[in-house]
Amino acid sequence: MKIVVLAGGYSPEREVSLSSGSLIANALIQNGHRVLLLDAYVGISILPDPLDSLFRTDAEYRHPIGTEVPDLRALKKTSGNGNSLIGKNVLKLCAAADTVFLALHGAMGENGMMQAVLESYGIPHTGSDYTGCLLAMDKDLAKRLFCDAGIPTPEWVLGKGDEAEADRILQRVGLPCVVKPLDGGSSVGISMADTREELIEALRNVAKYGGRMLAERKIEGRELTMGILDGRPLPPVEIIPTEGFYDYKNKYQGNTREICPAEIPRQTVCQMEEYVRKGFAALRLKGYARFDFLLDSEGQLWCLEANALPGMTPTSLLPQEAAAVGISYAELCERILRSATRPVK
Repeated sequence: MKIVVLAGGYSPEREVSLSSGSLIANALIQNGHRVLLLDAYVGISILPDPLDSLFRTDAEYRHPIGTEVPDLRALKKTSGNGNSLIGKNVLKLCAAADTVFLALHGAMGENGMMQAVLESYGIPHTGSDYTGCLLAMDKDLAKRLFCDAGIPTPEWVLGKGDEAEADRILQRVGLPCVVKPLDGGSSVGISMADTREELIEALRNVAKYGGRMLAERKIEGRELTMGILDGRPLPPVEIIPTEGFYDYKNKYQGNTREICPAEIPRQTVCQMEEYVRKGFAALRLKGYARFDFLLDSEGQLWCLEANALPGMTPTSLLPQEAAAVGISYAELCERILRSATRPVK
């Protein structure tokens, strides 16, 4: 098959996405496919004739992740894209492929916008369709649907992300709390607040990422995650940061200890599996996804959020979970590819 692996994009998570995309592209080439790794925001200015020459069987892609969130303003200045979030010739190249493998994280790559564009053009792609991505990415909508499905989630409040929200958050959620962008990922823009002063600083920080924010009650407990692939929950992972919490730096610089399968009671694993299945259905997800949990000292599970396009980097969790049940990285990519979403005709 001819496959475009679509990565990068105009998102704080573009470096993570390019790292995921590089590994995915290499695995698909290993599986015998012809592949083009394409940055959704940068695109390709001048196309060769024929286009097929861009689809390679011998490439070796690499993209290490730095410690800092990328400077999107600088990227916009150099791109020449203006206000467009899709780079030059991206859709033309996607249409030339048999399938688009989405390795995008955050922003339009994960909130349903890119999926809607591809589906509007009749271009098949991996992962969930635009509806599932939208519902999973909007943390407020996702938590409302969790509640409707009987999935415990920490109490929260939706806000605009400015200092004036502090008193309302204190009244509704209290301290300690967690402040995060409404539609972000990779822990970008997340802050923990134990005091009113820290809450105000957290609101200032989250405002850098624009749009709305979500503040939720902080649950003290063990960090767990569980993926689902083709309707089958995978083994849970426990995440233990060496310091602080599971933030952007700790996630991608190897500053965590990850135990897979997590050493938790079988009863807790079964409860997670039930919540994952219910959450997957409630958010109308397809193919694969990952759900993040906290397990408190009383043994109560709390679902924090769902990820419709889980990371596939060297430190990512879904590949570890798949490996625990004998699914290699290359096989995981192939399974995701084979379950690609086909446009409705």
